[in-house]
This record gives sequence, C-alpha cells and structure tokens, in this order.
Amino acid sequence: MVNYQKTSPYYSTTLQKGYLDFYTKRTVVAESDDFLYEIEPQYVYRPDLLAHDLYGTSKLWWVFIARNMDVLKDPVFDFTPGTQIYLPKANNLSSIIG
Repeated sequence: MVNYQKTSPYYSTTLQKGYLDFYTKRTVVAESDDFLYEIEPQYVYRPDLLAHDLYGTSKLWWVFIARNMDVLKDPVFDFTPGTQIYLPKANNLSSIIG
C-alpha cells in the first residue's frame, strides 16, 4: 500500500486494490493575503524551482496550479515569463497541506 506524503498532489486520492483511484484535486482556497506574482524568466517551465525558492521544497509545485487553475491550464508549459499568478504565503500552506 502506498502512502503519499502531505506535500503530494495525490495525498487526497484514495487507493483501490493497491492502485490510485480517480484523481481527487487538492484545493487551494484564495486568501486575502495571497500576493500577485509575475513569473520570472529563470522559472520558465519550472514551477518546482519556484516552489523550492519560496517554500523550501520543490514538492509543492502543484500549489501554484491549484491556486491559479483559471490561468495555468498546463502545469509546466503555461509557466512562462510574464504570466501573473497568485501565490499563497508560506504560513498559509500549513492549513492547505494539513
């Protein structure tokens, strides 16, 4: 049996007979203190690098996609310089991750 860590996007997805069931999205609720960020050239196609620089772990790359589903349809190829997304503050992630 696989147990996914709380930082994984698959943490909420159940297992059926040892296999992942249908994907259950983890939601990231908009907070009043989220800040607008313009993706810089060094993070092109690399949400994992931005997650590492902001939160200290690359495993939280999915937080950007979950928080900005109206802007980022593709988690990698829509992560381009000049795209503006909202970022949750690090102290709010504990309530998101659990």
